[in-house]
Amino acid sequence: MRSRYFKLSILAFVTASALVFLGSIKNEVHTHSERLETAHHNDSLRGQGMLRRMDKMEKDINRLLSLMGKIERKVPVGQKQAEVKKERKVVRKLFPNSYLFSKWGHELSEEEQREAEKLFKRYGYNAFLSDRLPLNREIPDTRPHRCAEKKYPADLPTISVVLIYLDEALSVIKRAIRSIIDKTPAPLLKEIILVDDNSSNEDLKEKLDDYVTLINEERPGLVKKIHHSEQLGLTQARLSGWKVAVGDVVAILDAHIEVHVEWAEPLLTRIKEDRTVILTPVFDRVNYDDLTLTPYVPAADAFDWALWCMYESFRPEWYDLKDDSLPGKSPSIMGILVADRKFFGEIGSLDGGMKIYGGENVELGIRVWLCGGSVEVIPCSKIAHIERSSKPYLPDLSVMMKRNALRVAEVWMDEYKYNVNIAWNLPMENHGIDIGDVSERKKLRKSLNCKPFQWYLDNVYPLLDPLSDLVGYGSLINDLKPDLCIDQGPVPGNTPIVYQCHFYSPQHCYYRTDGQIYIGGIKSHKYNSNRCLVDSGSGVYPGLYECKVAVQKKFHMLWDFKQDGPIQNRDTKRCLEIAMDENSYYKLVVQQCTGQNWKIQNLIKDHLLGPKKTI
Repeated sequence: MRSRYFKLSILAFVTASALVFLGSIKNEVHTHSERLETAHHNDSLRGQGMLRRMDKMEKDINRLLSLMGKIERKVPVGQKQAEVKKERKVVRKLFPNSYLFSKWGHELSEEEQREAEKLFKRYGYNAFLSDRLPLNREIPDTRPHRCAEKKYPADLPTISVVLIYLDEALSVIKRAIRSIIDKTPAPLLKEIILVDDNSSNEDLKEKLDDYVTLINEERPGLVKKIHHSEQLGLTQARLSGWKVAVGDVVAILDAHIEVHVEWAEPLLTRIKEDRTVILTPVFDRVNYDDLTLTPYVPAADAFDWALWCMYESFRPEWYDLKDDSLPGKSPSIMGILVADRKFFGEIGSLDGGMKIYGGENVELGIRVWLCGGSVEVIPCSKIAHIERSSKPYLPDLSVMMKRNALRVAEVWMDEYKYNVNIAWNLPMENHGIDIGDVSERKKLRKSLNCKPFQWYLDNVYPLLDPLSDLVGYGSLINDLKPDLCIDQGPVPGNTPIVYQCHFYSPQHCYYRTDGQIYIGGIKSHKYNSNRCLVDSGSGVYPGLYECKVAVQKKFHMLWDFKQDGPIQNRDTKRCLEIAMDENSYYKLVVQQCTGQNWKIQNLIKDHLLGPKKTI
């Protein structure tokens, strides 16, 4: 593009020069022709012909100049500069498959790309960009519009803010501190407590100390630091911060956050009204690649039977109020919590027996509801939270999630505790996982006079499916080929298959007392539909459809099955079996029964078929 404009510029110069030269020649020819006109008529005609040719040439050149002017006018200056810059800087993309560079970083040099990718792998977010953003950057106000109109009492309780971290980028922690100081009224902000769960990042030592010293010169004693000599995990880090806090209210946050305007006032106002309520702000997501903000609407913090967290709608009565700035009841919290500091201790704070990551937030939510408190989401309190692409604790978080979930179930879920085993595809007994000593937590439950878990299901979280009519669960294995398991097959798709046994969720099957067989997992909530195995009545292959759809289509979806026996459809009388095709591969079929038998991984004993209230 640059060479094109250079050529046009040279052409314009030559053309303009030609016009000047032509003008001079025309004048001379015109004068000469006038002199010859009276004496030599033929010479005069030749001179006039030359003038006409020169006139035509001049018009052609002027049209060319006019066209060039239009071209110049059609291309904006900024675009020309961008095109010149683009041609000047053609950079090879070193990490085309990295999530970091899918929509960011196209203008980075190769050296900058390497640095950005290295930091991204280390932190799970764009630390390269964070280091180049202002610490006090502005983020949009995403609160419900009525929040800005609210007035809060002058005599609010004070707040201690605990920031926990493990190997965060220094700029991220500094930005969190800066946002809290800038957006919390000074009389309300008692302290900021940094809890380092034994980070290895050198930046978080002397450089962070220097920043803390700088802050404390302005506000003596405002920022405190706690350092774990070994990695203790999220729960212990949160407890360490709470134990040294002195504010009336404690807010326990991740360090990769930025608070919004007036984030603290609605929380403190609600706790001033009721000290027994545990609160959580509404998160906005800070995208890990470009650190821009994606607003989230207010929603309840919920969970499934595996105790994985999820967002869910509030109860219908909240929406009936038609005011999205009002607090909403929530079954649990996502991890960030705000509580009256003393009440938090009275109700048992957090379970110190939890390890590394996961489950402690659900345990807190269940315990608070059962033992005299409540949990609410506060829409007028917004916190921007970086969504990491990976977490620094363990390569596979499910290992500790499973262990911690079993611990929660043992203490709080009574006869429904086995639903956690089902969700993780673990046997009812002898699962081989050490959940630690829970005797003190059981004593706490008794001393607080807490309600049974059935009350929680009835009054707080009725959307959880009690899973009370299961007979067996896990992988279904055919005795003809014990290395093959029933599998949900390609998704999307409606054809189950047999596949090499790997025992992960696509091969999780569930048999219910009414004869339904689910394949590919079981849903934890009543509002979701499981996928039912069906015999359509024609053809040789079984189908797999949402159970509601199977009912509507009048598919045959009820089966008779006993351990180490056939799986036979109650209506068609055909059996679920395996057969070899022309390519010597086994396929899952429905056909006249030939005596093939199946075994399901885990059986539920008769006394576990339904819930019994055994507090």
